[in-house]
Amino acid sequence: MNFDDLKNDWQADQSSEPNISKDLLEIKQAKTPIDILRKKMKHEFNYQIVALILMAAFPYLFGFSPQMKLIFLAFYAITCGFTAHYFFKFYRFYKNSYDMTMDSRKSILWFFYEMKLNIELYKALTYIIAFIWMSFITVYLLIEKTGAINRVFAKLSPTYILLNCFITIVIIGVITELWAWYYYGKYLARVKKVVDDLDDE
Repeated sequence: MNFDDLKNDWQADQSSEPNISKDLLEIKQAKTPIDILRKKMKHEFNYQIVALILMAAFPYLFGFSPQMKLIFLAFYAITCGFTAHYFFKFYRFYKNSYDMTMDSRKSILWFFYEMKLNIELYKALTYIIAFIWMSFITVYLLIEKTGAINRVFAKLSPTYILLNCFITIVIIGVITELWAWYYYGKYLARVKKVVDDLDDE
């Protein structure tokens, strides 16, 4: 075999390199944000477990009376109940996300909609827990600080109190929405872009 034959064989080998489909490249692009979301879900789970454990020490840290300790325990149990329900759904989705085939558009679509649903559940849980603990603070102030509360309420109009409640709810809502977007939403939007690009093909 002479040099020209070797050169021709080399050029033939180069031209016969496999063609990677655009769909496959799009699917591979989705893998990175999905991996990021999985990692964030794992961190979120750990953070919330630690937060619940630390919360159990509040009555001792703040010197609650025996009566308030019982009331705190009731609110804490309700919080744990809601959180456990969410954790179960969250954990099941997290585990199932490792069973999907990453080379399938259908799997990516499934992940997108399940993650979107879990973000909505996450936001709902945040609202529920916020209102539970706002209620606890109200009960605490009424029981432990009755004299001071009566003096304060005597100086405030009902309109002022309602306006403050409304503003507090709005602030909780804005913080929840922004945090959900910052922590999960922007990565989910990248998965959605890949799904949209595959739909357009």
